[in-house]
Order: sequence, then C-alpha cells, then structure tokens
Amino acid sequence: MSSESTPGPGDDRAWREFLGAWVRNPLRVGAVWPSSTRLSEKLARIAPRHGAPVVVEMGPGTGAVTAQVAARLPPEGRHLAVELDPAMARYLQRTHPGVEVINGDCRKLTELLAERDVRTVDAVISGLPWSLFDRGTQREILGQVVGAVGETGAFATFAYSHTMPMPSARRFKATLQETFDEVVVTRTVWRNMPPAYCYLCRRPRA
Repeated sequence: MSSESTPGPGDDRAWREFLGAWVRNPLRVGAVWPSSTRLSEKLARIAPRHGAPVVVEMGPGTGAVTAQVAARLPPEGRHLAVELDPAMARYLQRTHPGVEVINGDCRKLTELLAERDVRTVDAVISGLPWSLFDRGTQREILGQVVGAVGETGAFATFAYSHTMPMPSARRFKATLQETFDEVVVTRTVWRNMPPAYCYLCRRPRA
C-alpha cells in the first residue's frame, strides 16, 4: 500500500497520540489511525487560497488535515481547530504552533468562535466520527456549522466506506441533504486506512 495510506516512521508519535485518544474515549474517536495524505488533501481543498479566509477544523486529531490546510492558506488567513480531547489539543498546539487550537466541544462551536471575535467563517472541515453520533447530536453539531459558515461558506467532512450500510451513516447523509442545498459525495479514497469518501456541502437551507 502507498505511503500515503499509512504514516511513516516519523509519524509514530502522532499514531501513539491518536491511539491514546481512542483508548481514552472510543465513542468519540472513530478510528485508530490518522487520515492519509490523499484524504487530507481532498478535505483541505475547500480552504481558500487567497485573501484573508477563516478556516475552522472540528476534531483535528493529530493534525493530518491541519497540515494540508496550513499549506493552502495565504499569510493573511486564520486557522482555528476545535479539539475535545485535552491531550490531543496540547499535541496539536505543539506540532502546529501557527494554528489557534481550542480545547472545547463542537456542539458549542459558534460560542467558542464568538469568544475569539469570529462571527462567520469561509470553511469548516470536520474529522468527527459522525456514524457514532445519534441523529440529535448530528443535527446539533450541523446547526453550529450552519451558524458558522452562513450563506457563503463551505463544509467538508468524510466517512468511512465500510460504515455506509450503518443506520447512523445513512441518517447522517439524509441530515446533510436536509441541511444543505448542495451535497457532493466524492469518489472513494482507497489510499486511506480504512478507505473513505468526502462530503462537500454548500448553501445551507433556510
């Protein structure tokens, strides 16, 4: 399998941090391996390259997507990351000092952003394990996303291909379609462990 699918020797520490978070709270971490470079790049594409964009990550983990977003953002851009696990948040802040890491709950996303004088954002990218959430939690967090992106921002997230038959995964897709006017499902990223696909969403419904 390609090196894009799994971390290399230099990523052992990131893998240990990720595994530690899963051990501490398996119901909040949907995988035991960080996203591959290929998947991270696909998610990061919604981050604008020009101007002074504001991009928010939810559940950034050890920073696989964070690195790709940082590589795209212009110097005037602002990059915030909301991580629930305190140890993961500390690790992310050490390894990505240019990112504003927030140790908090994404169910309070708009409140957390308002505390930092952020009212609307250009893009929200999520690494949250949606298939582990009930529909009420899914809707609650998506409501926060809608409040953040407004009418002009974009939202990107991913799901593992093997979860597609799960009722919670099907509910999540239906909830996305209820929430956004445009929901694009990408091709499967096979160079990921496990294989995954992305949802790219725009124009929240009234």
